Amino acid sequence: MRRERFGLAFPVYALVVLSLWCTTCVIHVEAASSLQPPVKLIWHYYKVHNTCDDAETYIRHQVESYYKSDKTIAPKLLRLQYSDCLVNGCDASVLLDGPDSEKMAPQNRGLGGFALIDKIKTVLESRCPGVVSCADILSLAARDAAHMAGAPSYPVFTGRRDGLTSTKASVDLPSPSISWEASLAYFKSKGLDVLDMTTLLGAHSMGRTHCSFIVDRLYNFNNTRKPDPSMKASFLAEMRKLCPPRTRQGQANPLVFLDPASGSDYRFTNSYYSRVLTNEAVLGVDQQLLYGDDTKQITEEFAAGQSGFEDSRRSFALSMSRMGNIKVLTGKEGEIRKNCRFTNKK
Repeated sequence: MRRERFGLAFPVYALVVLSLWCTTCVIHVEAASSLQPPVKLIWHYYKVHNTCDDAETYIRHQVESYYKSDKTIAPKLLRLQYSDCLVNGCDASVLLDGPDSEKMAPQNRGLGGFALIDKIKTVLESRCPGVVSCADILSLAARDAAHMAGAPSYPVFTGRRDGLTSTKASVDLPSPSISWEASLAYFKSKGLDVLDMTTLLGAHSMGRTHCSFIVDRLYNFNNTRKPDPSMKASFLAEMRKLCPPRTRQGQANPLVFLDPASGSDYRFTNSYYSRVLTNEAVLGVDQQLLYGDDTKQITEEFAAGQSGFEDSRRSFALSMSRMGNIKVLTGKEGEIRKNCRFTNKK
């Protein structure tokens, strides 16, 4: 599969037809080849404007230092950026503290990476006070951490400003048990397409999730009092050992690896797609990729050895950039926070 879609250097919206080859057919998928309009961000914003020439270097250094002692930072930052961008746009609203903030929404249980963002912000405020936004810090740090875990590096367009509000009621992140149709409808509502969705879900090759997010698949799928019939029997038995039925309030809620094949290595690989094909995906929404014509063919291509892995890497680079372009604040919109946890009026 050729990634004609991969065109980060050209911030012009275009639609291309991708040929996804299977053994007996050609599947055509309509997908965007570049960033969504309007493109208000630019590459190396702080260097171009001579406001903090080494901002990206400072951020990369802090991420590298943190990654050496805690490799879980890669999936944590990717999830943090996802939870930020897909709610109110990439405005760092998910970083704001408060009893009614986005952090407090049930969908955001277990979010992490805040301490590193705080550290980076402290460093940048000491070198370039009031210049680098928390929204840009999050996008750049997530890119750098993912690259250290084996994902491709990619240009992060910058110039974002920080949002002023954050409410848990605004968090519309979908359940991890929804159908592929519902998942695609959600991604499309954010300006992303089927290839973006299938690609971005591939970040589940790293990280962990709480049993509470998958217990329905194991014991009461769609209120049938039976497990999800799509799960491979041996995998179901394995997951049930890790996640017992939830029968009482206050019961322990263990963490399980999203991709047991990667596990504690926290490496970006294409084993996620292979596990979808063998009915061994942990999250229901991941397993659902097997049931859409386009999502299945994309999954098969991305699972196809080294060539598939390279295809998935190139697609990941563009899809992350497209997600990072959702409803950004620029110019005089929002503000540049001094502390990523609070607005400047706090």
